[in-house]
Amino acid sequence: MRKTTGIALVTGCLTLALAACGERPESGDAGESSARHNPTAAAANPDFKACMVSDSTGFDDKSFNQTSLKGQTDAAAKLGVETAEVESTGNEQYADNVDQLVRQNCDEITTVGFLLGDATLAAAKANPDIDFAIVDYAFVDDMGKDISPPNAKGLVYATEQPAYLAGYLAAAMSKSGVVGTFGGMNIPPVTTYMEGFRQGVEKYNDDNGADVQLLGWDGTDGSFTENFDDKTKGQSIAEQLIAQGTDILFPVAGTAGLGGLQAVKEAGGKGIWVDTDGYHSTEYGEILLTSVVKGIDVSVTEAIRASVDGSFDNEVYRGTLANGGAALAPFHDLEAEIPQQLKDELEELEQGIIDGSITVTPTAR
Repeated sequence: MRKTTGIALVTGCLTLALAACGERPESGDAGESSARHNPTAAAANPDFKACMVSDSTGFDDKSFNQTSLKGQTDAAAKLGVETAEVESTGNEQYADNVDQLVRQNCDEITTVGFLLGDATLAAAKANPDIDFAIVDYAFVDDMGKDISPPNAKGLVYATEQPAYLAGYLAAAMSKSGVVGTFGGMNIPPVTTYMEGFRQGVEKYNDDNGADVQLLGWDGTDGSFTENFDDKTKGQSIAEQLIAQGTDILFPVAGTAGLGGLQAVKEAGGKGIWVDTDGYHSTEYGEILLTSVVKGIDVSVTEAIRASVDGSFDNEVYRGTLANGGAALAPFHDLEAEIPQQLKDELEELEQGIIDGSITVTPTAR
């Protein structure tokens, strides 16, 4: 495979884009790939092929798969590369789907999601001439030691930071004094959100002498759908939390979380979305206080750009509030309902996280 270097490129800044995710590009059936080329791109690299494998929830999940694909689509538009993708429909397909793209002579392959970690690591070791990037995963062993191959890059996001702000916001806006969360699976990319949210609720209680309860996560365990695509189960768990008093819900469960938003909408409550700005990416914008978002699309585009120009490395990218790789989305339609004092407090908390005076950890303290 040949990689093009030395061509003028459009360099993407690592600032979070909060714009709406576009319509999903047409692609082949699940488990099959499709290739596209943008001949009108400003910088043409027709000999370079960037590819992507989704997790089992597919590219139309209104969440991280969809945003990852946007990153590749943006790269095609900016860099003039050829693209291909494979949409997984089951966890057992990951290794085969990555191998399918290897056989298609891809120069760079992005895999989407923590569950593709083992398949991505194996493929990177077996194919040193291909660059691999993976969303929501860092290559470390059980002792936390970096074991990234030279051609494999983890893209991770400090979502505990904006989730902390979301927890503070939810606690402040709750009328019942009970807020809730649930996850798709008990894995770090999910529980990092939930733990940051818990610490934000705790901060609100400490600062205001309040006693807002958080249901669905206690710092070590909580409520999980055990998948990311079962909307019915997500709605069922949400209904249980609502029956216990929850009036603001924070689902961290991909497509399954949409069932949670449906439940809280029917109950007259409010929600907070994850990964993307749900005001744009879901049909529940009118009930969303905000979203905890991460700049997946920008970081995916940047990884592809680095592969194109030969600067790709295995240093883990970590999106934070400071570099714009993780953020709290605007309040949109509910802007007027948020008291100015609360907005000021959130700004102070955000600045404290950025300057290091406030520490938010991805695991229970």
